[in-house]
Amino acid sequence: MDTRAELKRFLASPGLSDATSRAYRFDLEPFAAWLERRGLSLDRVDVAVLTDYAAELGRGRPRRLAPATIARKLAAVRSLLRFSLGPGRVPDVSLAPRRARRLPHVPKSHEVDRELESLEGDDPIAVRNRALAELVYSAGLRSREAVDLDLGDVDFEQESVRVRGKGGKERVVPLGEQAGYWLSRYLRDARPQLAHGAEDALFLSVRGRRLDTSTLRRVIPHPHRLRHAFATHLLEGGADLRVIQELLGHSSLGTTQVYSHVDGRRLRRVYDRSHPRS
Repeated sequence: MDTRAELKRFLASPGLSDATSRAYRFDLEPFAAWLERRGLSLDRVDVAVLTDYAAELGRGRPRRLAPATIARKLAAVRSLLRFSLGPGRVPDVSLAPRRARRLPHVPKSHEVDRELESLEGDDPIAVRNRALAELVYSAGLRSREAVDLDLGDVDFEQESVRVRGKGGKERVVPLGEQAGYWLSRYLRDARPQLAHGAEDALFLSVRGRRLDTSTLRRVIPHPHRLRHAFATHLLEGGADLRVIQELLGHSSLGTTQVYSHVDGRRLRRVYDRSHPRS
């Protein structure tokens, strides 16, 4: 089978846009050249051949490729094989390198305190901002969840907040003491001055409309850091991962387990600093 001819036929497929075809060409021409140097045709590609090619990409000559780039190139090869040989001839093996999992940066408790206390002021916007930041940290909210809250979602008697998360899933999270104090102050002293109608949103803009996520990010430049801090500080305090999963609204425990790695990294530093036999 003529690899170059098959590649040309694949790139001319009616289902590929010009941009997609150019992207495939960029990834597949080096593969075709690699096969030619080894005297192999496309129909000789099996698990062993694809493994060798993945290893070649991983060696990074002349320059090291990112894991995502290697995964993309291997996906392009699979698409070519599927087109030319059929789905049954595509080697069923995962060869792309695992991407390094980036752990979230988590501020320590005193850093969170300093960040919250920096939101000072007695005017309506300042009080709103402090209440908003306190609630994001207290309840571990996503930005969208915070701005989507309505007045009826806060239950001061039960000290809880009803949150609408991803996929329309609802959860109830505790309302912390500081968040409760600033929310009650906001509702008493600040929100009435911002409200210009029957808007049911909990957090209002200066024009009396529901706050949007872009405004929230101006108030708290990295709101997700407070969500990470919420989870990590709970874990450091002894909370079970499944409890944290419920509070964060994660559908998978695997998503929550990243926080156990963050906590472990800190514990290692504490151990190395303080244990006599470290």
